[in-house]
Parts: sequence; C-alpha cells; structure tokens
Amino acid sequence: MADLTNNAPLRIMGEAHTEAFHVDSAAARAIYKGQPMIVDQSVDATGNIVQYVDAVVVASDDVFVGIAAEPHTTVLGDSQTDKDSLIEVYVAPTIIGFKSAVFTDGVDLGATVYMSDSGVLSTTAADNPQIGTLRRVLDGYAYVELTTPQICTGA
Repeated sequence: MADLTNNAPLRIMGEAHTEAFHVDSAAARAIYKGQPMIVDQSVDATGNIVQYVDAVVVASDDVFVGIAAEPHTTVLGDSQTDKDSLIEVYVAPTIIGFKSAVFTDGVDLGATVYMSDSGVLSTTAADNPQIGTLRRVLDGYAYVELTTPQICTGA
C-alpha cells in the first residue's frame, strides 16, 4: 500500500478515547481518518500537529499523538488557535483495527507497531512513528493498542 488518499476503514475494539489538537497551518493539509498524527518538531515546535506521510522525516524528538478520528482540511495560514483548527484524534488506551495483512494472530501478538506510511503497519522503527502494541489480528484487521503520547526515539 501507500499513503492514504481517502479515509481508512477503521474498527474500534472496546471504548474509543479521543482528544482534540490544533493542526499546524504552515502548509495546506488534507488529513484523512486513520492517518497517524505527530508533533513534528522541525515543522512546529509549539505543539501543533501534522499528519504523518512517508515523505515526512520522523526525528527522535518528534511525538506521535494518535490517529486521526475524522477528516480535516487546513488552508495555508489558517488560524492555529480557533475551534476550526481542531481535529479529534484517537489516543491511548484506544485499540484500533487497521486493515492489514502484515501480522499473524498468535505469532505477532505483543509486537511493537510502527507505520511505514499513512496506510501501512510495520515492525520497522527507522524513520517511522511508533504507534502502539499489537493486541489481536482478526478478519483482516490488525488491532493496535495505541501508546500516546509516544516520543519517536527509534526514528
């Protein structure tokens, strides 16, 4: 797969937990439901978040804050403090099911999960945000318990 170009089909195991975060507007952004959201220190050191895509270089001081729970559009130069700049993000201890064939139930349970782009789960740390721990694989979905906030020390 590759970076999302549409909202991802997500499933929630148990209760969903969300928080609202302001989105950085240093660039125009089309954010899709299911994208990893990070504080990219090289883009905005004030704590506003951006969506992770494969082209983003994840540094060891960047912070994974969660998974976009809704689509969001930001226009270049939009306010970063009003209610229109907020996006709801799934956070820990939410367990999210991502459509994925990367993992096997029973074999990979407990694995640390990263995203190699905004649409693919991975076990590779290099330049990828760490999103959580694999809890179950069922019906073509890998269920990941989010670990947020998570400093991307492995990047």
